[in-house]
Amino acid sequence: MEWETVIGLEVHVQLATRSKIFSGASTAFGAAPNSQACAVDLGLPGVLPVLNEAAVAMAVQFGLAIHAEIPEISVFDRKNYFYPDLPKGYQTSQMHHPIVGAGEVEIGLDDGSTKRIRVHHAHLEEDAGKSLHEDFHGMTGVDLNRAGTPLLEIVSEPDMRSAKEAAAYLKAIHSIVTYLGISDGNMAEGSMRCDVNVSMRPIGQAEFGTRAEIKNVNSFRFVERAIAFEMERQVELLEDGGTVVQETRLFDPDRDETRSMRTKEQANDYRYFPCPDLLPVVLDQAYVDHLRAALPELPADKRARFQGELGLSAYDAGVLSASREMAEYFEAVKEVCGDAKQAANWVQGELSGALNRKGLAIVDSPVSARQLGELIQRVMDETISGKAAKEVFQALWNGQGESADAIIEAKGLKQVTDSGAIEAMIDQVISDSPAQVAQYRDAEPDKRGKMIGYFVGQVMKASRGTANPQQVNQLLKEKLDALC
Repeated sequence: MEWETVIGLEVHVQLATRSKIFSGASTAFGAAPNSQACAVDLGLPGVLPVLNEAAVAMAVQFGLAIHAEIPEISVFDRKNYFYPDLPKGYQTSQMHHPIVGAGEVEIGLDDGSTKRIRVHHAHLEEDAGKSLHEDFHGMTGVDLNRAGTPLLEIVSEPDMRSAKEAAAYLKAIHSIVTYLGISDGNMAEGSMRCDVNVSMRPIGQAEFGTRAEIKNVNSFRFVERAIAFEMERQVELLEDGGTVVQETRLFDPDRDETRSMRTKEQANDYRYFPCPDLLPVVLDQAYVDHLRAALPELPADKRARFQGELGLSAYDAGVLSASREMAEYFEAVKEVCGDAKQAANWVQGELSGALNRKGLAIVDSPVSARQLGELIQRVMDETISGKAAKEVFQALWNGQGESADAIIEAKGLKQVTDSGAIEAMIDQVISDSPAQVAQYRDAEPDKRGKMIGYFVGQVMKASRGTANPQQVNQLLKEKLDALC
């Protein structure tokens, strides 16, 4: 039987507020356990939550960025369950009236086409604490620093049909929230993670199969690997005559498998009801319009501009607009050198290669956008050759000079373009190579092109790589052909 995969994601984004969603406790990462949990976060008797307006603004900005409906009224609910890292016995969330309604996110596919993934809604909620299982000798510790941290949970429709589509959607969400500045998107620190819902159905069947939910997957690569395993597990189960159980599963990256955690709860298991301590949130149109006016240029718009105005290919535009930092660096380089294509080639080539080898983000690049732009200028005006440019780049990377010009001067890399000087070197090489000249003269005209490489190499060696290669090739051909 042929099977179709149906995937939906619930993406949890930690919002970049300085304080928690209902208290003034800090959200800074890395503090000592339980040092950033106040009376409100702990749910002590007599305390009342106060909604963080910054979290509301960030949620609305996200909704506007995905062209979603922004309801006038949203309501907070209590989601009741008992777990050691949930000190109040309930989580404040939004069930029936979320702050962001239906929207959509566009993703790019491998064949160059695009696909729109529908977003059902996005809602605000508080994070729970964290259970710590290491170093407690058979016991579990609880760190409540994360309790009350503001989250935006983004719930997609089940519109994805492959692991690659799911990863592309997650990357698109990551790009949007980091462009907006509403989250740092640091998946290693838990700032962004997702629950993956996977089901299988026979191709052509309208109704969905039973889904399994894989909880708290925290990297793009793990999302693909978890889905691949889950697809194979469910198909094997169904083809053996079994049934898929609706349950919550955990992905183990070390074993590259998902494992059952518990049966999947239904909404009524959580006994949702409106939170009596929080009033409904009412957003007037002026407030929404103010936030709309403050939106930055978003990834899809930037990608379209890079193609339309700067003439970049769809691939180049997609890579360079994927992150706000990459796009800003590229545009700064382009402003200095004046050539978008050359800037794109150097940023994606030499620079990205060096960053990847050192495991650095572009914001930590030792070579500034101004330095790289000036280096590209010296290649374009033929001050240096392409080979010499790589040497200059490496020197800039190693901090051996303040500018490309200073390094070119210090290392004597300026390209020789004086035709008289180049001719003198060519004449010397021809004089020193009688056997090669004879071979060139005796060769068929259509084979001489390959033989000229020897002479080019000798001239470049004599010039220590500073002779203009185009001029060398042209003058050599003229002089050698004159001897035939």
